[in-house]
Amino acid sequence: MTPGIQVLMREIEQAWDGFCRNIYECGDVDAAMAAAGSSVSLVNIPVGTGGADRDAVRDYLAHSLVPHLPEGLTRTRVSRTVDRFRLVEETRVAFTHDRELPWLLPGLAPTHRRAEVLAITIALFRQGKLASARTLWDHMGLLEQLTPASTKGSEPL
Repeated sequence: MTPGIQVLMREIEQAWDGFCRNIYECGDVDAAMAAAGSSVSLVNIPVGTGGADRDAVRDYLAHSLVPHLPEGLTRTRVSRTVDRFRLVEETRVAFTHDRELPWLLPGLAPTHRRAEVLAITIALFRQGKLASARTLWDHMGLLEQLTPASTKGSEPL
């Protein structure tokens, strides 16, 4: 691997880390969008939330995600793989479901339960800017943690 490729890989990591920090720690949508390219898209695969263009991504971050971050949200990196164009990250996400989470659990009223889920994100970069990010998690496993035992069906599917 050439030194130039190594520099590109570090720049991708720094851009992703800055994007996530600005969203989850700072709540700064403008700063996060500064790390995004002109045709960025974001999608949370299990629930279909996100945005397909720059305006939709900004709207999603500003109205669905940042104002609805749950209490005690922690994000712990489990693994990361980077090449010249993309970053794949496995992150353990834990939180208390203390408010509506339209970006993660649309339509589910707060349960006030603690939950933890493993999320996989594939982020594509062009010219050092985020071009797209797709995130996947075990949505059924997450719902299982948040659904009271008394509402679960006793019959197997």
